[in-house]
Amino acid sequence: MGAGPVIVVVKVGTTSVTLADGGVDRSAVDRLASELSHVRHLGHRAVLVTSGAVTAGVAALLPGGSRPSDPVTLQALASIGQHRLMRVYDDAFAAEGMLAGQVLLAPTDFAERQRYLHARDTLHRLLELGVVPVVNENDAIADDEIRFGDNDRLAALVAHLLNADLMVLLTDLPGLFSADPRVDSGATLIEEVREIDHDLEQAAGGTLSDSARGGMASKIAAAKMAAWSGVLTVIAAADRPSVLVDAVSGEHSGLGTVFLPHERRLPARKLWIAFALRPKGRVLVDEGARDAIVRRSTSLLPAGVTSVEGSFAAEDAVEIAGPDGVVVAKGISSLPSDRSGEWIGRRTNELPGGLPAEVVHRDDLVVLAE
Repeated sequence: MGAGPVIVVVKVGTTSVTLADGGVDRSAVDRLASELSHVRHLGHRAVLVTSGAVTAGVAALLPGGSRPSDPVTLQALASIGQHRLMRVYDDAFAAEGMLAGQVLLAPTDFAERQRYLHARDTLHRLLELGVVPVVNENDAIADDEIRFGDNDRLAALVAHLLNADLMVLLTDLPGLFSADPRVDSGATLIEEVREIDHDLEQAAGGTLSDSARGGMASKIAAAKMAAWSGVLTVIAAADRPSVLVDAVSGEHSGLGTVFLPHERRLPARKLWIAFALRPKGRVLVDEGARDAIVRRSTSLLPAGVTSVEGSFAAEDAVEIAGPDGVVVAKGISSLPSDRSGEWIGRRTNELPGGLPAEVVHRDDLVVLAE
């Protein structure tokens, strides 16, 4: 990091702030508040993205019981747990002379320009007022089809929103390993990542806990999002002493895994399309269409499409793959798959009336290939 003040987005996972019974771990939150206080005393500004609301709700309403699986009950439990979680943060921050401001966000806050600006202005004003924004997804009313999926991705979007310098993802492991350290004793810590490729994503493994939606795989996805936002990312252990102070001070040796930022920076909406939307299908294109998309950033036209996979409606996210099956882009389809027989391979003047001229418009398309 540079010598001047930075904006850091800190994300802490469910298992790092809750106890085995699901209750909020006050000592862990106190330790985190102390770390954030030190960061602020160094002149930096911090935003905290926290998980744990659903788990806290389960502990309050169903002590000793199993976690429900139906979405409506989980949303109700989030409503119960969110203010309990915030109460612990309020107390911990107050002990450090800090104020917390709760901010609940939804994906539309990043996809719609006006809401994006409102969210950005609110977070910046909280920071200007000396308040620590405590961010979570609005789980109590989130639509399961339109949500971030986990708070790692939310943290990456917040980092982009604020033009942050650094994102720190705090977890139960000291970083990303070459293999799953729970099953491979020879696994070694990867200290620096310059480019996130398929092999690295495979090494990330799965979720560490039933109570967590994320896991190392989602942290890699978030680090990739942040890299395309020009944000340095660190994955480190939540219980490591001085983890945040060392991260903002540039003391990265032995800290965890550091992901270097990408040279190219995506705008917020395209970042959301590329990494936060779940694809509902795949559109395969010929070599000419692939080159036009990758090299000239054009829209995808029906004439270049050879086939489709999966079932998707207009306005659903789709992956775009070349003749070799390698995904080169992602975007929001203007055309539904159930009418693909009417548009695959056809020129614009051959399309039935009422169908859009593009499969994916360039404004809704993100090139992922180099």
